[in-house]
Amino acid sequence: QVQLVESGGDLVQPGDSLRLSCGASGFSLKQHAIAWFRQAPGKEREGVACLASSDASSWSAGFAKGRFTVSRGNTENTMFLQMTRLRPDDTARYYCAAEYLGGCRRGIPETDFDYWGQGTQVTVSS
Repeated sequence: QVQLVESGGDLVQPGDSLRLSCGASGFSLKQHAIAWFRQAPGKEREGVACLASSDASSWSAGFAKGRFTVSRGNTENTMFLQMTRLRPDDTARYYCAAEYLGGCRRGIPETDFDYWGQGTQVTVSS
């Protein structure tokens, strides 16, 4: 069964760091563009960061630049989102996504990605 499963979501305080993980089963993330999205209550899902299948290009949302980093794990079926200096407005459900031989178009449209996880909740609150 082909699926992505996120983990690592938690309740944290403003200024904290958190690393989200995404594991792929049934396929390898090698040669896949990998990306993270998020959806806050009452808002549309938005792209956070992306790394192209070739690793030669990437994209990050303005709010993510300098704070969030997407990366691949040492194995071929893991990916991460390292988040630092978290703020209350980062509270959202975070989703990982992947696309075979994909790139990272500006804004990373959701339709560019075929594989999706179910999400993991991140809450930033004091």
